Amino acid sequence: MPNEVHNWLQLLERWHDDGLDFVRFKAPRIVFIALLAFLLIELIRIVSRRLVVFSRRPDRDTGFRGQQLRTLAGIINSVGLVVVIFTAAMQILPLLNINIGPLVASAGIVGLAIGFGAQTLVKDVINGFFILMENQFDVGDTIRVSGVSGTVEQLTLRRTLLRDIDGTVHNIPNSEIKVVSNLTRDWTQTALHVAVSYGEDSDRIVALLQEVGAELRHDPEFQDQIVADPQVPGIERIAMGEVDYLVLVRTRPGAQLAVSREFRRRIKACFEKNGVQPAGPAAVYVLNQPPDK
Repeated sequence: MPNEVHNWLQLLERWHDDGLDFVRFKAPRIVFIALLAFLLIELIRIVSRRLVVFSRRPDRDTGFRGQQLRTLAGIINSVGLVVVIFTAAMQILPLLNINIGPLVASAGIVGLAIGFGAQTLVKDVINGFFILMENQFDVGDTIRVSGVSGTVEQLTLRRTLLRDIDGTVHNIPNSEIKVVSNLTRDWTQTALHVAVSYGEDSDRIVALLQEVGAELRHDPEFQDQIVADPQVPGIERIAMGEVDYLVLVRTRPGAQLAVSREFRRRIKACFEKNGVQPAGPAAVYVLNQPPDK
């Protein structure tokens, strides 16, 4: 009986010493690590919220896209939380005399298995991240990718949604996007082909087209939609009694159709006013007469 009491007293003494050691040395470190992790998490959340708010400001710099900033905020928030919590846990668990070796090994095996099973998903996310960060295209842009073209309706880290001219929605994984042809970035160039009769003076026609382009360029209704003076390089083609003149107009994205229609209307009015003979279709006459005898 005295031996059992002695053993219990030794056990209580060790517990007392371990408790004092924990309170004096380990507990302050655990509190410090937990407090530091809490502060880092709050800082990450503040940065994420500020990025989202900044992305929605109407006066923000046009070089930064709202979609980019919101995606970046989501990445910072999710990845930052995981990194901070995992690092804090790896620092606290040894202080609680928990062996983290098997845990790290198990996490490595699970991560390897998930990596093999989700290779396509990882490729989608990585490619989507670079699409956003490199500002390759934005929601509302008209692009051509993976053999289809249309207007971007949604852009995430995993996929891109396009709606073509027929209204069909194409769901394209970002890993399938290799080459992007952006048809509405910065400006769009429209080529107009104006055909007139072969007998018209070329210098006069070029001068009239330049005059129409200058009038349209300085029209208050269209001057904000045209980004450069229209160019008339000259004759593009000669065939079948007609001459085809090339006119190049650079407009803002989405304005090319309205500008080209107005340009054609003004060209027609100018040619009618100045008596320019338009190109006519070639005529072939077939006379059905009996052969001479």
